[in-house]
Order: sequence, then structure tokens, then C-alpha cells
Amino acid sequence: MGGFFGVASKRDCVVDLYFGVDYHTHLGARRGGLVVCGEEGFQRAIHNIENSPFRSKFEKDIDDFKGSIGIGSISDSEPQPLMVNSHLGSFAITTVGRMNNMEELKEKCFAFGTTQFLEMSAGKINTTELVAALVNQKDSIAEGLAYAQEVIDGSMSILVMTHQGIYCSRDRLGRTPVIIAKKEDAFCVTFESSAFLNLGYHHVKDLGPGEIVFIDPEKYVVLKEPGKEMRMCAFLWVYYGYPTSTYEGHNVEVMRNNCGKEMAKRDQVDVDIVAGVPDSGIAHAVGYSNEAHKPYGRPFIKYTPTWPRSFMPQNQVERNLIAKMKLIPVQEMIKDKRLLLIDDSIVRGTQLGETTEFLYESGAKEVHVRPACPPIMFGCKYLNFARFKSEMDLISRRIICDFEGTDEVSLEVLQEYADPDSDKYKKMVDEICRQLNFTSLDFARLDELEKAIGIEPCKLCTYCWNGKE
Repeated sequence: MGGFFGVASKRDCVVDLYFGVDYHTHLGARRGGLVVCGEEGFQRAIHNIENSPFRSKFEKDIDDFKGSIGIGSISDSEPQPLMVNSHLGSFAITTVGRMNNMEELKEKCFAFGTTQFLEMSAGKINTTELVAALVNQKDSIAEGLAYAQEVIDGSMSILVMTHQGIYCSRDRLGRTPVIIAKKEDAFCVTFESSAFLNLGYHHVKDLGPGEIVFIDPEKYVVLKEPGKEMRMCAFLWVYYGYPTSTYEGHNVEVMRNNCGKEMAKRDQVDVDIVAGVPDSGIAHAVGYSNEAHKPYGRPFIKYTPTWPRSFMPQNQVERNLIAKMKLIPVQEMIKDKRLLLIDDSIVRGTQLGETTEFLYESGAKEVHVRPACPPIMFGCKYLNFARFKSEMDLISRRIICDFEGTDEVSLEVLQEYADPDSDKYKKMVDEICRQLNFTSLDFARLDELEKAIGIEPCKLCTYCWNGKE
């Protein structure tokens, strides 16, 4: 994934930019970057943040930076923001999203007259550089952004900074958020609404799908009206979004509480403690506990001072080790207890299986698992939110293929397994429960999740659960 933040101010914007970008580091942990524009032109810094906090890597830079307009990003992929000089003038650009037709668009750029792209490792090119090349095919930045949204297969939200202000473009179907806020002497644009709360900004608007807005220190101007069709990623509320953030008027923490509440309404299991897998399962567990009138507890604690987020390392073995090492059990709250455990999701099943095993080793009598979303059955085609190499990494897909006796299962059959009222779904869930050694397993239903979010289901992307585009 990734996130971005931008500021257009009447005063120096560097401090706001620094903290605004820092508030996005939960979305990625490989690279951070800042660009500011002042009297001396553009100043840029990009650092690897895999082993050090964002703030510590950029402390020296912000002492030297001066400017009233700036953009910055957190990225798990290519270095950005980039600085570009073209027939449209000098600008900086940063993106969040995924491009599935890079080769096609690269050839389109070559045909237009772009002669080269800087090659990165493994022969790949920088996605943001390709987006900049698409923008440069038109006679204005606004036209170029609209063109990029039209031809990109996937999703791409974009910030382009000039000496005058920032162009803000939300991806064509609004899969990720782009939010405008203001205070007395500045406007900002952000992925996470929580990023501006402590900086004194107040919400102005969420960009609509495909909308393009220009902000400067005085105002914002809509350059392209939003489209009517939306497919916002529902998994942002389930897992990726920060609890204090609000998208389309619906807060992440409130949604997770509501989701836990909906799950508890139809659950009859009798337990001693309800617990959430830190951190994204906690709010779901609180909602479940309140609705079920079962005690909420913390039978294990996440040790965060030195361990990075478990999904960030490239190597799966290292991710599993980190996930195990950073959860420390409280044996006094586990021994002889019947535990109900809520995690945000089950992907491969490895980490939750190991967590359950150490709970049994610490004396748990029962471990009942309640994932806060349906079984993930399809790899996302629209966002880079998972690192698995193929859909066969998903425990649900492996089990389905075993049941069906083939690796080539049709969409129609997969959707039968995705139906929580079908016999095939029940059979799949029972097998996941058996393989991971849970006492019982019950996933949140998609209709419960949609109700918890509170947005019309037709405006949500639920592809990873049901394969519907």
C-alpha cells in the first residue's frame, strides 16, 4: 500500500508536511519521501525507513527545507515523490495505487515520444514515472490527470505539485480516499483524515471517484467533476485504515465496533474472555464483547518498541517469525480459560494458527476464532494490499482446490464457496477450523460487514471475498 499528504500554505509548510506524512506510516514501511517548493525551487529527500522510524530519518532534512507548498509519501514500492521537467513545466508527483497494464502504457508512451524510463531492480520501471509520462501527453496537468485515470487498469490516486499549488486526483472508481481539509492560512490533501486532526485543519470534502481538484493557499477549485460510480475498498475499514480516520463520512473505529456487534448477535458460543488480535482486531472485539455481555480481556500483548509490522518483510518466514515474537502471552489470563479471538482476517492462516498454538501451550482450554471479514478467496486486482505470490497462498483457495481436485476452479464454483448459506461454504470453514486447530470458527458475513460500514453495498469493492467486480 502507501499513503500521501500535501500542503499549500501562506506560510512555511514543512512542519505540517513532516507530521502529515508521518501519520501515514501504518500504510507502508519501506520508503518515505518529501518535496517542498519555495523561493529556491524544489527540495527533495527520500529515505529507506525499513529499520528506522520516518521521523528520525527526516529530522535533519526538515531543518534545511523551506517552502510553502509540499507533498510527501509513504511507499512500499518505488521511490517517490519524483521531480519532473516537461513541456508542462516543473512539477513533483506522487501516487498511491496499482497499475495492471504497465507494458501496454509504456508502449503507448514510447509511441507518443517518451524515449526512456529509468529501470529499477528486476527490470521494472517506476510506476509513478510512468504516470508522469501519461500526464505529459496532454496540454495541461488537469487534462493529463484525467487521461491517466482513463487509461490505467487498476487504480491510481495522484498528487502533482507545481510552484502554484497541488493537483489532487482520486482514482477513477474511488477505491482509495483523497480528502481535502483547511485551516486559516492553508489547505491540505491527505489519504488519511486522521493525519490533519492534530495540525489544526478541518475537513472540507472527500473527493469523489475520478474527481480532480486544485488547491493553493487560498482556495480549492474543482477541475473535473466526480463520476457517479464508486467501488471503494471495504478492506480499508476492516484492516488498513487508521482507527481515527473517516472515509465517506464513516469512521474506521466505529465500523469495527459495529462489525463485532453484528457478529455477536448471531453467535451462541459461551466463553470466558473476548480478545482481539492486536491491533486491528481489538475494536472488533470490543464491539463483540459489549453486544455479547462477555468480558473483554488482553490475554496477549503486542511488543512494539523494536518489532516492525509483520507483513512488511519480503520473506514469508521472517514475517511469521516477527508475528510470533512480538505477541507475548499473559498466562494468568489464559490458563484454563475459554477464549474467543477476533482477528481482522485470515489470509494464509499461518500466523493465526501459530497464535492459537501458543495460547494452547499457555493453558487455554478452548480457542474460538471469529475473523472480522469473510474468507479471502481472490487476490486483489486493484490495490497492492497483500504480498502473496499467488491465490494458492490463500488457505481458502488451497482447501477449495483440494476439495475440487483441480487448481483451475471456475468463478462460478468459487462463488458457491463464498456463499455463507451454502453447504460448500460450511465444508470449507470446517476444514480451515480443523487445519488451524481452532475449537470453533465463524467468519463475519459480507452483509454484516456492509451494514457495519454503512455505505450502499453497490459503492463498495468486495472482490477479494466474492470475486464480483
